[in-house]
Amino acid sequence: MSTGGPAGAGAHPAKQPPAAERVYAHVKRAVLDRRYEGGTLLTEGELAEAVGVSRTPVREALLKLEVEGLLRLYPKKGALVLPVSAQEIADVVETRLLVERHSVRKAVPAPAALLARLRELLDQQRVQAAAGDFAAAAVTDRCFHAEIVRSGGNEILSRLYDQLRDRQLRMGVAVMHSHPDRIAKTLAEHEEILAALVAGDADAAVAVVTRHVGWFRDLARGEVR
Repeated sequence: MSTGGPAGAGAHPAKQPPAAERVYAHVKRAVLDRRYEGGTLLTEGELAEAVGVSRTPVREALLKLEVEGLLRLYPKKGALVLPVSAQEIADVVETRLLVERHSVRKAVPAPAALLARLRELLDQQRVQAAAGDFAAAAVTDRCFHAEIVRSGGNEILSRLYDQLRDRQLRMGVAVMHSHPDRIAKTLAEHEEILAALVAGDADAAVAVVTRHVGWFRDLARGEVR
C-alpha cells in the first residue's frame, strides 16, 4: 500500500508568473532600489539572461516600464534608466501638496484606527531607518501619507495618489542616500503630523505637511544646503 499517494498527488509546485511579469518585477524593483541607477543602459540580452527568459517577454516588460516613466527605449541599443529629474520632483511635489493638504484637513477629527495605524507605521519606519534599510523606510514613508489620503474615503483621490507611488519611492530612496541626515527630520515631521491629528488641529497638520513635502521642492530648486 502506498502511504504517500494522496498527499504527493495534491502537492503542486508554485506556479511562476508569466515571463513578462517576472522581467517587469525584476527591473522595476532594481530601479526603485537603485541597483539600476539613473543613466544605466540595460540590454534585452542581459535582462533575458538575468531572469532566465527569452527576449520577447523582455521587450514587453520594457515597454510597460517606459509608459510608467522609469525607462526610455532606444531601438537596437536597449533601455535607459531615467534619472530622477528636478522637473519630476517639482511635479510630484505639486501634486502631493494639492492632495495631502486637502486630505489631512479632512482627516480631522481623526478616527482612533487611523491614529493607531500611523503610530504603527512611524515606529516601523524608525526601526528601518536605524537599520539603514532606506528602501524599506521609503515604502513605509509612502504608506504613512497614503493612509491619511485613504482615510478621506475619496477613491478617485486615493487612486490619483497611488499613481505617484513608484515615483515617490524612487525619489525617497534617492534622497535618503544623498541626504542621510534627512531621515531623522522626516521621522520628526511625521511625529508632528501625528501629534496635530491627535490634537485635532487641522491648521497645524496642514502647516507641517506643507513644510514636510515642500522640502523636496526646495531640493529640486537647489535651495537645500
